[in-house]
Amino acid sequence: MMYCAPGPFSDRVLSSDLPCGRIEVTVSRSDFAPEKLFSFAARNNPKRAFLFLSHVLGKHLPVSPQQMQDIHERIASRITELPGPVIFAGMAETATCLGQGVFEAWLRIHRRTDGIYLQTTRYRIEGSAPIRFEETHSHAPNQWLFQPDTPAQRTLLSEARSLVLVDDEISTGNTFINLTRALRTVAPGLTHVHLSSITDFTGKIRSSMLQNAFEANLSTGALLEGEWKFESNNRPVSSNEIVSQSAQTPSLNDGGFGRCGRDSALTVPEQLVSELAAMIEPHHRVLVLGTGEFMHPPFVLARSLACATGAQVFMHATTRSPILCWGPIRHMLTFPDNYREGIFNYLYNHEPDRYDYIFLCHETPVSASLKQIATLLHAQLIHFRSESSVEKISVH
Repeated sequence: MMYCAPGPFSDRVLSSDLPCGRIEVTVSRSDFAPEKLFSFAARNNPKRAFLFLSHVLGKHLPVSPQQMQDIHERIASRITELPGPVIFAGMAETATCLGQGVFEAWLRIHRRTDGIYLQTTRYRIEGSAPIRFEETHSHAPNQWLFQPDTPAQRTLLSEARSLVLVDDEISTGNTFINLTRALRTVAPGLTHVHLSSITDFTGKIRSSMLQNAFEANLSTGALLEGEWKFESNNRPVSSNEIVSQSAQTPSLNDGGFGRCGRDSALTVPEQLVSELAAMIEPHHRVLVLGTGEFMHPPFVLARSLACATGAQVFMHATTRSPILCWGPIRHMLTFPDNYREGIFNYLYNHEPDRYDYIFLCHETPVSASLKQIATLLHAQLIHFRSESSVEKISVH
C-alpha cells in the first residue's frame, strides 16, 4: 500500500523544461506526494506536446497489481451516493483498466447492483450499435461507444440517471462533455455526472464552468487536484512517428470484456491461474503485459497470480501513444500493432532481464506481429477469446 496523508501535499509547484516547451503544475490538493503519482514526459503530438506519465496506472510503466487495485479503491471511495441506474465509462486507450477497476471497486464498496460499465474504443464492434464522439486532444480522436448487447443492460443504460466518467487525467473536461452529450442520445434521463480520475488539472475557473457545461449535478473525485500551464518553444520534434489520422479502423469481436457492457466483475479461468502459478516460485519476478486497449483482463490475471504465488508480479501494456525518449522514458521498443490498424505500437522502459516470466495477453487472433513481440520479449502468448475461454500459446 502507498502511504497516504492529506496535509503536506497541497500548494506545491512542479515544473520542467521539456523538448517542446516548459510545463508548470500547481498542486492545490493531493492524497499523495505528487511525485508518487506522476512525472513529466514529452509527446510527439503538436496538439499536446507533454504527458503526465502515471506511476500507478500500469500503462506506460510497470506497476504491481496490488498498487493498481489500491488506486481503484481509493477513487471508487470518492464516488458519492448517486441515483441509479449508474453508467460507468472508462476511456480508451489509457484508462480502460482504470475505468473497469474503479467500477468493480464501486460494486464491492457500495454493494450496488444497478451499475453498468462501458469502455470507449478505437474499434468497431461487429453487430453492435455505435455511439460516436471525439476526444479532441488525442492523437487518434475518433472514438466509439457501443450500446449493450443484452436487453437487461440496454434497459439499465436507457433508464440511467447517473454517469461516472473515468480517466487517468482530466485537463479541460471537453472529452467528458462530448461523451456525456453522446450518451444522452440513449440515456436522456441523466441528471448526475461524477468525474473520477487520478489527477484533475481543470483548476478552479474551469471547474466552475464545467458545472454549466454538463447540464447536470456535477461532482468530482480525484487523488490530486491542481492546474497546469504550458509554454511552447516552437521547436520541431521528430523522434517518433505521429499516429496517422488516416489509419484503418478495424472491426473486432469484444468477447464480453467491456466494450458492449458489463454489470459484474471480470474473472479469469481458475485453471489458467493454476497452470501458470505452478511454474512460478515466490522469488520470481513476473510481467503480465496487456496490448493496447486490452488491459483489464491482464490486470485481473496479474492480481490472481500475485495472490496465488506470492511472487513479485507487475502489470504493463503496449500502447499506440508516441512518447519521446526523454526524462523518465529511457528507451522504447517499436513493433507493428496487433489490431491491423497499420500503425506502430510501443513498449516503454522494458527491462528484458528483469523478469523470469512474461505473459503477453491479447484479444486479437495470433498474428505475425504478436509472434514478433513475443519472440522479442521471450514471452508466452495468452489469448483471451472470452472470459471463460483463454488459451496459452507458445511461440518458441
